[in-house]
Amino acid sequence: MLATLVLAALVLAALYIGRDVFIPIAIAILISFVLSPPILLLRRWGLARVPSVLTVVFAALVIAFVVSAVLTRQVSELAVDLPKYQLTINAKIDRVRDAAADNALFAKVSTALKSFGEINPRRPTAPSAPAPSGKPKNQLTGEQGSERPIPVEVHEPAPGPFAIAQTIAGTAFSPLETIFIVIIFVVFILLQREDLRNRFIRLAGSRDLQRTTMAMNDAAGRLSRFFLVQTLVNSCFGIIIAVGLYLIGLPSPILWGIAAFLLRFVPYIGAFIAAGFPIALAAAIDPGWGIALETVALFLIVEFIIGQAVEPWLYGHQTGISPIAVVVSATFWTWLWGPVGLVLSTPLTVCLVVLGRHVERLAFLDIIFGDAPPLTAVETFYQRMLAGDASEVVDQAEGYLKTHSLVDYYDNVALKALLMAQADLRRGVLDELRHKRIMETIGEVIEDLSDHSEDSPLKAQTPKPTALAEPRDISSPTAPGALPDTKEPSPTLPQMREGPVLCIAGRSFLDEAAASLFAQLLEKHGMEAKVEPAGALTAGRISRLSAEGVRLVCLSYFDAESSTAGARFAIRRMRRYLGPIEILAGFWQDESKQGRELCAETKADSCATTFKQALAFCGQEGVGDEIEVPREATNLSTKSVA
Repeated sequence: MLATLVLAALVLAALYIGRDVFIPIAIAILISFVLSPPILLLRRWGLARVPSVLTVVFAALVIAFVVSAVLTRQVSELAVDLPKYQLTINAKIDRVRDAAADNALFAKVSTALKSFGEINPRRPTAPSAPAPSGKPKNQLTGEQGSERPIPVEVHEPAPGPFAIAQTIAGTAFSPLETIFIVIIFVVFILLQREDLRNRFIRLAGSRDLQRTTMAMNDAAGRLSRFFLVQTLVNSCFGIIIAVGLYLIGLPSPILWGIAAFLLRFVPYIGAFIAAGFPIALAAAIDPGWGIALETVALFLIVEFIIGQAVEPWLYGHQTGISPIAVVVSATFWTWLWGPVGLVLSTPLTVCLVVLGRHVERLAFLDIIFGDAPPLTAVETFYQRMLAGDASEVVDQAEGYLKTHSLVDYYDNVALKALLMAQADLRRGVLDELRHKRIMETIGEVIEDLSDHSEDSPLKAQTPKPTALAEPRDISSPTAPGALPDTKEPSPTLPQMREGPVLCIAGRSFLDEAAASLFAQLLEKHGMEAKVEPAGALTAGRISRLSAEGVRLVCLSYFDAESSTAGARFAIRRMRRYLGPIEILAGFWQDESKQGRELCAETKADSCATTFKQALAFCGQEGVGDEIEVPREATNLSTKSVA
């Protein structure tokens, strides 16, 4: 851990100290990603490598030069016209000052500030009265009768043409130097693209070429798509702004359109910075506030539409980083490299996330900055149960139920979360407080989802089940007449049995939670259900159970593997006290094969490992008939397991 921190500190120090070198290299690498697609296109058309690179780079320089020339002309025209707007600005300032003077609130604030200045002890004291002598006292030296000093002004001569040229050259030398270095790096990176790729593979590890190639393709694909989409979106943003400002009547609309295009590469705040200059100019040229308000409305509407509708639709998960990661990376890279770091923050963070996804030691980068959920739906369900937060669980369920049924949610999320709780219960790490929280959370989830309208596969139209001559285990894919293994939902059986279903928890409170969830599913599909808590099958309490009018009994077990004998004795006890009633054993496990083995050992009439299987069995017609049911539900008659 200490070595990692020291290495990170050294890397940060190197990036900060060598920023004059690393910034041009980073810019050149990112520009090479942008210019690579047209170069590859020219290569496919038969043009050699060097002519392709030089052609694309020269075209990019021409475009940059044209844009710079247009910007320079627009800025010069605006600078010439600025003195014309001085009278309008002064008039607006006078009106604002008069409005503030007439406002009682501003007058009170001004009076309070003046009073504070009078009583402020740090206010300098007034100068002492002059001496009664006829000669004045010198205020600088304090000597009596000395003469007052003569003010002296120093005027520098007007700079000549050579001095002006030297000043301009000194100011522009640093940016021109950076631009020249970037161009050189771009040319060499594009010319040596394959060689640099092979060297990076060798550096990253040539033993695992599959992982290294996947990482490089992932990074290149994400960055290329990101830059392409962002450039197109920002270009449309700049064009719309330029056209809108032209229609509004603002001077130099092309200048503000190009500025909006460039500044929007800055995450989050770029569009607002670009809007500041046109708004200020609109306020300066218009005696009223109409043009300024129209400019504000233009930027707000265009930015809202593009930011909230267009970009999410185009980007999707192109970058693979979370919104909070964009903000954090923008702050970090701005602190490290200044404004250039702010522009480069998103692509640099994309590279870090790609490294985190493909390098095990850097996996924390993907967890911190990636857009993938840090916890799965099952882990979130279980974690919120431990915390007793049913509201977030219900919120997650409502999002899941938009595209899935309730039985799918209970099978794929809730049941697996309870399996995680069962594993912790077996390890002895769940105390009584967490027992209570889990049961309360399950109860609140059932209550909050009670008004959900379930559109289950059980309502679908399916062929009439056919009776079989001999009982058999249709869960085996090799059994004669078994249904093929498909991924389609379980078919519906048209007619339901009459009478309630008695759901009995096997041993623990988790068994009772699963029984409660299954009872709600039964009620959603028009079947009455009753829930009995854990311990209802003990020798002292089983006599209190009544099977009058009950269509079948559903046992709920999570830990049946370690209590097979207990489940077998519970089933035997029910047959003795409740009479000839059909028993469905719900062994809620991930492995259906293991569930079939438990079913055979416990001598239950039928078994299920998911709620969907158990629900399909409860919808069969005719208690005790041997009929064809979905292959997932194991139907073992008493004769077949004897």
